Amino acid sequence: MDQLPQIILCQECHYQQLRDIWERSVRATHSFLSEEDIIQIGSALIPDYFPQVKLYGVMFEGDIAGFIGLAAGKVEMLFIDSCHRGKGLGSRLLRHALRLGAVAVDVNEQNPQALGFYISNGFHIDGRDECDAAGRPFPILHLSL
Repeated sequence: MDQLPQIILCQECHYQQLRDIWERSVRATHSFLSEEDIIQIGSALIPDYFPQVKLYGVMFEGDIAGFIGLAAGKVEMLFIDSCHRGKGLGSRLLRHALRLGAVAVDVNEQNPQALGFYISNGFHIDGRDECDAAGRPFPILHLSL
């Protein structure tokens, strides 16, 4: 039987690598974001967003292939490097988060793949906001188990 990909607790020394994974993932999955949006959000990851969550990376072939950020029982971010999508790494990270007590997640309404992923893993939609947490015009769906 194949061994499950290892999950590691990420540290500040991993932040730039995680930011790069985030960008490749977003470019592959978030077609609704403009180049300006990607630059703006990406520039806030390391100073503002990453320090607010506990970050876990999933190792694949000796390198971090994706990561999940958790805070207060909520999945705050989950991104898989674009070259590693479809290998079950997101599911592995989500199972880890659930074991740690995660029960909620917010998803961009314009990202149907992410919504389908969470629904297939037992989440259901609890609510909706017209804008994201930063006030940008990207509707957010609130999901819970």
